Amino acid sequence: MLVPVVFSISNSFKPLDELFVFPPRFFVRNPTLDNFLTLPSLFSDSLVPLSRYILNTVFLTVTGTVGSIFIASMAAYVLEKKRFKMQNVIFNIVVNTLLFTPTVTAIPNFLILSKIGFIDSYAAILIPVMGSSLNVFLMKQFMVGIPNTILEAARIDGAGEQRIFWKIVMPSAKPAWMTLIIFSIQNLWGVTGGSYIYSEELKTLPYALSQVMSAGIVRAGASAAISTLMMIVPVCVFIITQSNIMETMMSSGIKE
Repeated sequence: MLVPVVFSISNSFKPLDELFVFPPRFFVRNPTLDNFLTLPSLFSDSLVPLSRYILNTVFLTVTGTVGSIFIASMAAYVLEKKRFKMQNVIFNIVVNTLLFTPTVTAIPNFLILSKIGFIDSYAAILIPVMGSSLNVFLMKQFMVGIPNTILEAARIDGAGEQRIFWKIVMPSAKPAWMTLIIFSIQNLWGVTGGSYIYSEELKTLPYALSQVMSAGIVRAGASAAISTLMMIVPVCVFIITQSNIMETMMSSGIKE
């Protein structure tokens, strides 16, 4: 696991002559920060400053992560801890949507977002992420392990549904929504906007950096630095939350 991470970090500090030396060297011999220091200057003549791309990515990542956890948790709570007509049918629909890959749903998603006017806006990225059926499935399966007797005791003591949800269910489901945090950040941190975002001022950092990387050999050092920068955030978040992720995978499906 560590070999590609260490190799990527090592490459980001290599001068251009070491990047193309043969046979390749795993570790850098003459480390330099030029690959990182030249990144701002590459956007000095750009219509949109580098800070705008960074802001767009941070906004999408934070908003999408918080929104997806909030919506998935509420939906999972109702599906697992409430009883109503069509409950099993709705959950089966959620499960069946997991069978469709993003490639299959790409055109229907675009047509729907276009009809409701979300194309070329942040909503085109955020709405599909917040409505992820995988998030609902993971939260629902984890909430199976939360005893109903605790919730009934809280209701007898006079607690309302909102208080039960925020004070009992969400703290108990912390490993599950911590898992969703890493999934959402991994998904949103690298999003480019694809066919949904056209305005330059709305585009994200991965898109801007991909333009630098497309310059070829002359930007090989900057490309290595970019790869490391894009990798840091997901890796750090995973390291922080990995214990919760393991607990979620072990607990999902365990019934009272």
